[in-house]
Amino acid sequence: MKKEKKKSNYLRAIGAVAWKDLAAELRSRELLSGMLVFSLLVILIFNFALELDAKTRTSVTAGVIWVTFVFAGTLGLNRSMAIEKDRGCLDGLLLAPVDRSAIYFGKAISNLAFMFIVEIIILPTYSFLYNINLFQPGLLLVILLGSIGYTAVGTLLSAMSVQTRTRDVMLPILLFPVIVPVLIAAVKASGGYLQNLPLDQILPWINLLIVYDVIFIAISFMVFDYVVEE
Repeated sequence: MKKEKKKSNYLRAIGAVAWKDLAAELRSRELLSGMLVFSLLVILIFNFALELDAKTRTSVTAGVIWVTFVFAGTLGLNRSMAIEKDRGCLDGLLLAPVDRSAIYFGKAISNLAFMFIVEIIILPTYSFLYNINLFQPGLLLVILLGSIGYTAVGTLLSAMSVQTRTRDVMLPILLFPVIVPVLIAAVKASGGYLQNLPLDQILPWINLLIVYDVIFIAISFMVFDYVVEE
């Protein structure tokens, strides 16, 4: 009974942190507006810069959409933690009588929700401009797995970099080398689905995404307390 109550309190704490971020963003719209404008600008620039035939466009689509997601996501990660730090909310969260890993999971869920909102808008926009069907079940699965891995690592590293004076520069420096495996796997798997490659050529990349997600979620769960203490 006591164990179940503790688990229930833990889940409520995660939900409270995530809902706080989502409710604050619904009121201010600071974070999502910046991510969306940036993403749409990147898509439009690529659309006019890459005057390619249909076959070549299909081959570069995976790279273009993941570059868009990663840079928009980095902007969102940096801003979401910076808001907490500047308003003094981060200190209040750390003083709350809950396991600090609940704060991590709550922040990760809200960051993932922001990424999903951006992706929901970007995918049909890209499909319309490039005349490519991006609404394939396999491709959507890859986007889901890649987004989870990206936000799992990004939330941890943004909590680390927000403590520094050069946080806007520090997060990309820390984040991009770490997400290279998930970015390569996501681009390869996405390209495989878009080019209708056999499943046995795509499956290793999907497996890499799953392993990456599990490992880094576990690592973040274990070290988040020490990161925010520093």
